[in-house]
Amino acid sequence: MLLIPAIDLKDGQCVRLKQGVMDDATVFSDDPVKVALHWRDQGAERLHLVDLNGAFAGKPKNRGIIRDILGAVGKDMVVQLGGGIRDLDTIEAYLDMGLKYVIIGTAAVKNPGFLHDACDAFPGHVIVGLDAKDGMVAIDGWAKVTPHKVIDLAKRFEDYGVVSVIYTDIGRDGMMNGVNVDATVKLAQALTVPVIASGGLTNLDDVRALCAVQAEGIEGAITGRAIYEGSIDFAEAQALADELTA
Repeated sequence: MLLIPAIDLKDGQCVRLKQGVMDDATVFSDDPVKVALHWRDQGAERLHLVDLNGAFAGKPKNRGIIRDILGAVGKDMVVQLGGGIRDLDTIEAYLDMGLKYVIIGTAAVKNPGFLHDACDAFPGHVIVGLDAKDGMVAIDGWAKVTPHKVIDLAKRFEDYGVVSVIYTDIGRDGMMNGVNVDATVKLAQALTVPVIASGGLTNLDDVRALCAVQAEGIEGAITGRAIYEGSIDFAEAQALADELTA
């Protein structure tokens, strides 16, 4: 079970949002490269980057700092990135920088053809990110809940060739009130590609709960606020996950 530290980038800083609200950002560092190196040194094998400005603008906005992060840790860690990825040229540019996976979220829901084209053009490098509230997919920075059931869309995108699905319960993201394990398991059971849990990881009990259901198809969990505010010690949590899923 991989625990994946998140670095959310806003105006070149490492921040965390509550439930995706850009105006409710807590700044944790003005040196995201240093933060990336810290998580590498703590034993993280994968890093989750989000270009928040890019997500809201619909195009990359923190490309320079992303390049710097990849230059610092790209040889030691698998790095995945979401936010502002709307065309194949952007994907190609990021992969050329050393990025392993691009994450396509809102664009996949609004323009499934783009996701299909991306999977065809860059096989093995495309993850889809599905954010849901009460089982229904939300888009546009979580401002709009669609009529699409998350399981239905995930199955469709699995057929396109995505390598995994990042599932975020938007009611829990950044709120420090636990992972929605039941919904994550339900999604994983419906798919053959692995699911990465996101949103709500708060303490070691959440780690234990996810490890207990790893066999259902849960590859890892993204963690943000908890490791920055100290309710989870990353190295301790990864060691526990390694022990429980050995």
